Amino acid sequence: MSGPIGLTEPEYLELLEPMAKELSAMARWVSETNQRVVVVFEGRDTAGKGGSIDMFARLLNPRQCRVVALPSPSERERTQWYFQRYVEHMPAAGEIVLFDRSWYNRAGVERVMGFATPEQVQDFLNQAPQFERHLVDDGMLLFKYWLCCDQEVQEERFLNRLNNPTKRWKLSPIDLDARDRYDDYTEARELMLSATDTDFAPWTLVDFNDQPLGRLTLLRDLLDRVPDTELPIGEIPWPPLKKPASKERYGVLRPLAPYVVDNHKMGNDQLT
Repeated sequence: MSGPIGLTEPEYLELLEPMAKELSAMARWVSETNQRVVVVFEGRDTAGKGGSIDMFARLLNPRQCRVVALPSPSERERTQWYFQRYVEHMPAAGEIVLFDRSWYNRAGVERVMGFATPEQVQDFLNQAPQFERHLVDDGMLLFKYWLCCDQEVQEERFLNRLNNPTKRWKLSPIDLDARDRYDDYTEARELMLSATDTDFAPWTLVDFNDQPLGRLTLLRDLLDRVPDTELPIGEIPWPPLKKPASKERYGVLRPLAPYVVDNHKMGNDQLT
């Protein structure tokens, strides 16, 4: 695994900008040609699934792009066909669905933590390619990404969550166990890949030791794997206003007073 290359925020945004335009064009192609796109994000705890999904979600129309992050199954869902609760979240025409973890929970956390029996895991590994074959044969574009990071990097990110109040919510009791089961997750992943990496629904592994670089790598790969999505942009008539532009007018209520910005302090902060 490679180490961080240390992109600055301006460098990252500069590299992201042209790909963001491509992603926007891809989304328009999906909408105008009634495509259905599924992107699965799996990987290590702390690898960067959430940040990658946020990157997509910020750039796309929320009416077109949905994020699916299902909680633990209910008692009723535990009695259903395993894939059943995921089926209802599949995209309709013109939609993009991003799975923040997916049906592969069974081959990962459920296997490692003992939430599924060996027989259930094996049944899943046998059925997953058939399930995905149906999705692809029905015309869906399915992309499966596994985000990788070394345990030393994972431990740094766990500590950051522990010590950062704004990220503490990301920690869970399972994370404590995950620290001691790094190699178990590796074994589970390799078994999963051997059973479910198919020519019609292949897996793609992305190095996320450096998260900004990992996000750029993942996005570039996805854009390279969709068909040519360049479509002409239709003209929208936009005549000038027929009168001078109006200002806001208030009668019943007035806006809050603006937040007070300490310009002197901001200037000092920018110098440090």
